[in-house]
Amino acid sequence: MILSDFDLKNMIKSGRLRIEPFSKEIIRENGIDFRLADEIAHHAKTPKGFIMDPTDEKSIQKGYKITKNASKLVIRPFEQVLLSTYEHIEMPDDIAGIVELRSTWARHGLSMPPTIIDAGFKGTITLEVFNNAPYGIALKPMLRFAHVIFVKTTNRVLNIYKGNYNMQHGIKLPQVIEG
Repeated sequence: MILSDFDLKNMIKSGRLRIEPFSKEIIRENGIDFRLADEIAHHAKTPKGFIMDPTDEKSIQKGYKITKNASKLVIRPFEQVLLSTYEHIEMPDDIAGIVELRSTWARHGLSMPPTIIDAGFKGTITLEVFNNAPYGIALKPMLRFAHVIFVKTTNRVLNIYKGNYNMQHGIKLPQVIEG
């Protein structure tokens, strides 16, 4: 079951769903729009022949350059970046979220794979965004960018989310994949 604006307002008012900072303008008919934070992670310039090893922390760190406190977030043509939501969310144990790109941004040439916010998750959301356009796209912090649809699970989950991305604040680089 997808939650309506009525459901979401009541969950926020009761404290079951927490979003900080909260602004009533981000509540939509059947979801909540999240705004962009002021940071961006580009793929770093690496030596010729560099190969990313997702099982090695140093390799992951070497592969990205995070810029914080940016007044403009520029995504170059055909570039993939990591962005973060401005809002911090705390999910109840019987609600999950599905994060999608707002359609206006898709019409400008951006794409973003859907992200799941698991029941019990706490933190900001890192967004993986690709610019399909042949020109750069400039984004500004605080723009409504992602839309989250909230769904009720049939029961409370027994094992709430406690993974590597829990309690993140800002962009979190990919976790090391255990080989």
